[in-house]
Amino acid sequence: MFEIAEYIGIIAFVISGFLVAVRNKLDLLGILISTFLTAFGGGLIRDVIANKTPYTFTHTVPGAIVIILMVAMIIFRIHKKANLENRALFIVSDSIGLVSFSISGALVALNTGYNLTGVMALSFITAVGGGITRDVIINEVPFVFKTGFYGTIALLVGLFIYLLNLVDFVNFFTLLIIFMLAVALRLIAFYSKWSIPSI
Repeated sequence: MFEIAEYIGIIAFVISGFLVAVRNKLDLLGILISTFLTAFGGGLIRDVIANKTPYTFTHTVPGAIVIILMVAMIIFRIHKKANLENRALFIVSDSIGLVSFSISGALVALNTGYNLTGVMALSFITAVGGGITRDVIINEVPFVFKTGFYGTIALLVGLFIYLLNLVDFVNFFTLLIIFMLAVALRLIAFYSKWSIPSI
């Protein structure tokens, strides 16, 4: 189930990376790099930190999703559609991806034996590291630093999974509850326009 959720997230992140690249008038190589980084950058950084072979380099499906989606978006001129990133389907799929990536990052950290800082860091990096890397390369302030409850969700997911692990209560059902609650919280935060105070 969580693998399916990750694929949904990859699709949403590919669309996001594609739209950001087109808005910044990048060429085809730039668009490919932007979509790849947005979808997989966080996972690559996570795996390097955890001293693992990156998942993207050993499995065919994720890379195929990027190529097929990118070609389809160019053919159907998705970037010409009105405000796709604020459509309900995109928001839901992006939220699913955010949370599923956060969970996978936290689980990798736990399996590696990391402490609370490591679990929260890998949860955050896996979920938003790709978008941050993309924005830095494009010379923009990273989206996650301007949008209230986006990166915060990843940190909360990491925190709760770490606490559950302390009492040896990490299993499919507890992860499913965290998954559903975190997606719901992200959607409520988005539509309620919650934000973290700035100075």
